[in-house]
Amino acid sequence: MRRRVLLVDDDTAVREALCQTLELADIEVIAAASFIEAKDHIAPDFGGIVLSDIRMPGRDGFFLLDHTRNCDAELPVILLTGEGDIPMAVAALGRGAFGFLEKPCAPSDLLVEIERALKTRALVLENRGLKARLEVGDPAARMLFGSSDLAERLRRQVREVAQAEAEVLVSGPPGSGISKVAEVIHLLSARGQRPFEKRASAGLSRDGFSAACEAARGGSLFLDEITAMPMDTQFAVVDRLEQDAQLRVIAGCSSDAQAAVQNGTLNPDLFYRLDVMRVRIPSLAERPEDIAVLFAHYVAQASEQAGLRAPEITNDVVADLMAQDWPGNARALMSTAMRFVLGVSSQDGNVATDGVGGLGLSAQMAQVERTFLVSALVRAQGRASVAAGDLKLPRKTFYDKLARYRIRPEDYRTS
Repeated sequence: MRRRVLLVDDDTAVREALCQTLELADIEVIAAASFIEAKDHIAPDFGGIVLSDIRMPGRDGFFLLDHTRNCDAELPVILLTGEGDIPMAVAALGRGAFGFLEKPCAPSDLLVEIERALKTRALVLENRGLKARLEVGDPAARMLFGSSDLAERLRRQVREVAQAEAEVLVSGPPGSGISKVAEVIHLLSARGQRPFEKRASAGLSRDGFSAACEAARGGSLFLDEITAMPMDTQFAVVDRLEQDAQLRVIAGCSSDAQAAVQNGTLNPDLFYRLDVMRVRIPSLAERPEDIAVLFAHYVAQASEQAGLRAPEITNDVVADLMAQDWPGNARALMSTAMRFVLGVSSQDGNVATDGVGGLGLSAQMAQVERTFLVSALVRAQGRASVAAGDLKLPRKTFYDKLARYRIRPEDYRTS
């Protein structure tokens, strides 16, 4: 990490003196006379610390501290004051300041505090980089797409479940990717390098189940649509789970498994054994902000498979996608992406094929606006200024909209 300090002080003489002290210590200084000048440098990826006076006209040091904490709670802020009163120091530390120094302060005291803050910041950024590198190679990050809170919760839940050795029940609406989630659970588990076998439960005989167990020995066996499995085979599954520690069963279900127990089509012992660990995949209707992200991924995938150049995903295309209810979920979106790449429209001439949802006008407009923002950031690879220009919005208006929908440009950066 570069040794960098964002110095904020409205007193020119004091600012120049502090700059000289820091530069003599081989520290790069970004000098600002006010919060307005400093705020654009304050970001989660800022490779340095903040040193600010408290008493400044307009936005003071406490305001700058609160702003910094909102941007990145782990970005150290050292506050300076000429007042010399204990209550102000206590207030600063209580609001999250890293340190507090009285002006004028001896250069040695200042540099000790600065060095301590720089080391802390370097450790934070190093840990973040390590985490990011680990997640790039994480099957959950590579295979389960989406930027919504629900998508992130799904990835987190899959990671947690994968570490256990217990059986898992993966549920979700039709077309939501139950089989893929099951595979990610397997890949993230200690069995990830061992076999992963998939079988349809419908019509699966005892002998077929036994053969599948042997093929998956030491690994994981995914049984799709467990409620459609013949009852005789269900008894065999229960017996096998009681006796065989070399096998992990992951079951999939797109219907109500508990209702299947009540109506007699799912063995209660099997259900409760599987229900120890459960993962539920949210529908696209629950996370519409993921539609543009998923569609862009499927378009890139389909283009590569077809050997074609990926067509531009315009705002009109996104608006058309957002006007759909998507009862077929990810599978339907994937099919639509393939047709889009091949230049094949649906019968009504739209990109998408499913019916309009039942949201009110305000909710639909909010969804569309949010998706436009996300789509622009995806195209711009997280560069907010480029995305704002693409949408022909003033930067302030663009950032205000990002804040309203809790969208972070850094979530869409590719490097």
